[in-house]
Amino acid sequence: MNPYQNMPDDAFWKSAVASQHMLDIAGLWKPKFAIRPAQKVVTFGSCFAQHIGRALKQRGYNWLSTEKAPHRMSAEDAARFNYDIFSSRTGNIYTTSLLDQWTNWALGYKEIPSEIWEKDGRFYDPFRPNIEPQGFASADEVVRSRQYTVDAFGRAIKSAEYFVFTLGLTESWTNQAHEYEYPMCPGTVAGEFNGDIHKFTNQQFVPILERLRNAMEKMRKVNPKLRFILTVSPVPLTATASGKHVLVATMASKSILRAVAEQLSSNRQYVDYFPSYEIINSPVFKGNFFMPNLRSVHPKGVAFVMENFFAALPQANKANKTKVDATQAQADEVCEELMLAHFKN
Repeated sequence: MNPYQNMPDDAFWKSAVASQHMLDIAGLWKPKFAIRPAQKVVTFGSCFAQHIGRALKQRGYNWLSTEKAPHRMSAEDAARFNYDIFSSRTGNIYTTSLLDQWTNWALGYKEIPSEIWEKDGRFYDPFRPNIEPQGFASADEVVRSRQYTVDAFGRAIKSAEYFVFTLGLTESWTNQAHEYEYPMCPGTVAGEFNGDIHKFTNQQFVPILERLRNAMEKMRKVNPKLRFILTVSPVPLTATASGKHVLVATMASKSILRAVAEQLSSNRQYVDYFPSYEIINSPVFKGNFFMPNLRSVHPKGVAFVMENFFAALPQANKANKTKVDATQAQADEVCEELMLAHFKN
C-alpha cells in the first residue's frame, strides 16, 4: 500500500490528460473561494485581465467599476478612452511593483508624482500614457484626471470583496532620480527617453514577490475581508530590452511570475491562483488557442479559459447562464505594450 493508490484520476497524467480530448480536460481549477454573483469583484493588471472583467459582467456577476464614463458617452467612445476596461482607469498595471506603486498612492503611503509629458501641444500622463488617445488638452487636466483615478483605485480596494490581478511582465522602466516606475518606456508612447534618468530593470523573483505581498498586505489593512485571485497573462512579450531572444525572455518572465503566484497562493489563505496561463500555453493544447501571430489569444481560447473559470464556481449556475462564447470574447484588448511592435519593421 502506498499514497498513490488512493489518489484521484486528476493526479495522473494518463487519466487526466492523455486519455482526454484536449477540450474535455476539466477540473483544472479548484477554487478556494465560492464567489457569489452578488459579491463585488475588481480586476486589474496586464491585458488579459480585461477578459475576466468582461466575462464576469456577461455572466451576471458584480464586477465593480469605480470610475464610470461620463454621462451620455457612447460605449465605443468609453472603450476608446479606457473606461470599464479595468475597474478604474489605471491602464495596464503590468508589474507587481506598479501595483504596489498605485496602492501607495491610493492609500496615502507616498505622494503622487507630478511628472507630465508633452507631445505636439498635447499632454500625457506618464503613468497612464495611452489613457487618452490624443492626449489631454492641458497639464492641469492630466493632474486632475490622475488624482481622480488614484481615488477611484482606492475606492476599488476599500469596496471590493475580491481583487483579481493578472501578472504580466518582469521588465520595467523607472525614473532613477525620483524612484518611481512607468508602465511604458519613456519615448515610446510619449515623453523623451534619457539614459541618465531612465533605468531598465528585469525584475527577479524576490523583489517581485515582495512588492506583490506588500501591496496585498496594505490593501488588507484598510479592507481585512479582501481576497485575491492571481493569474499570469498567457500573452508573450511584444518586445524585450533584456538582451535575450524574445522567446527566451518570455519564458523566463512568465516562469518567474508563475512561481511568485504559486508561492503566495500556497502560503496565504486569502490568495488563490487561476491557471489561465496553463490553459493557453500548455503543450497539451498544441497552440490552438493562439492567433497566427502566435501571440494574440484567439477569442475561442479566451472563451475556453472563461468557461473553465465559471465551471469551477459552485454559484455559477445561479448567475446569468450566458456563456462567454467566441463572439463575446473577441473585443480587442487595450494593451500599451503592443505599441512596441511599431519600432521594428
